[in-house]
Amino acid sequence: MMLKTRELWSCLGSLLGFMAIGQTLINAVLPPEICVMLGRLMFRVTDWFSCYCVIDIPEYDGVTGNELYSAIKLHLSKTGSFNTKRVIMCRSPNCSAFTYSPASNEPLLDTFNGFNLLWEHQVSQRQIQGCSWKPMMLPDEKRNYVLKVHKNDKDQIVVPYLEHIMEHAKEIRRLNRERLLYTNSKSLSWDCRSQPWEAVPFNHPSTFETLALDPDRKAQIISDLSAFAKGEQFYQNTGRAWKRGYLLYGPPGTGKSSMIAAMANFLSYDVYDLELTEVHTNADLRKLLIRTTNKSIIVIEDIDCSLNLANRARKPKREPTTDPLVGNGKSEENTTSVTLSGLLNFTDGLWSCCGSERIFVFTTNHVDRLDPALLR
Repeated sequence: MMLKTRELWSCLGSLLGFMAIGQTLINAVLPPEICVMLGRLMFRVTDWFSCYCVIDIPEYDGVTGNELYSAIKLHLSKTGSFNTKRVIMCRSPNCSAFTYSPASNEPLLDTFNGFNLLWEHQVSQRQIQGCSWKPMMLPDEKRNYVLKVHKNDKDQIVVPYLEHIMEHAKEIRRLNRERLLYTNSKSLSWDCRSQPWEAVPFNHPSTFETLALDPDRKAQIISDLSAFAKGEQFYQNTGRAWKRGYLLYGPPGTGKSSMIAAMANFLSYDVYDLELTEVHTNADLRKLLIRTTNKSIIVIEDIDCSLNLANRARKPKREPTTDPLVGNGKSEENTTSVTLSGLLNFTDGLWSCCGSERIFVFTTNHVDRLDPALLR
């Protein structure tokens, strides 16, 4: 038995040596063009007998990044089943979770709609053709994902599968990224280079599990938020802006801010805390709106105290004063130019559709003092 094993290894070594010598002789005798043609011919012959279709997804498309490559990396890090013990772990900036990808030339199996798909991550040295110039932004290594699909399944699986990967990667980015809490700076300090919003990490611990709330009401709120987050098609079919409004009212200390934090943690949304007293005109209010991101909660706390937006039916009429200490013939109510009409247009008018998947939340201690237009 030992003799046969030694003979087998001896024959295998001789065969490999013969192949190496043959390849060297072919490269020395034949012109490079002929060698390239023979390589292409061998590839076509093997491809003809293979039952798989091979799809390459490079990291770069020219000198620009390939979005599909990044999406595949995220998708496989969450759903792929590694057949090897060697993986690459990483954590991107502003990301709350680790991601992993297969090491070079390591296989990875994924499934979609009952089909098995085989991935391989290939890394090779980037070849410099012609002159030695190479774009400085490109790395020295050339990376690409290789997808192997059965030829009979290619037409019905490739496009839906890649679209699924793009959507799944978008959701992973949203869940993994670090959420932020924004507040607006003073309108007078804005210029073409400054940002109207300033942000800090949002790490509020409140969740629906920690809220002291009636279980039925809690379930109703969670169901409503879930339906909103999944309702893109509904809003498109009905021709409505993808937004939602909530009014939280009650005495101080009843958990209005905790409810907002729980909503943000449940949906993984950013929070924009809008301080109306720092906004001087309706135009500035619109500028703040268009600088908010999708998948966010825009909060105006204590709206009955932020501006003079009390119920117009209950508010007594006041005559303008000419007292120079108050203003040049102007009333005290016009010390700010943000109006109820501007606020309504901000939340429910044409400008409110500049973006999607946003929630407006008002809080107040005295709901009876608010104008009916804000409560509709």
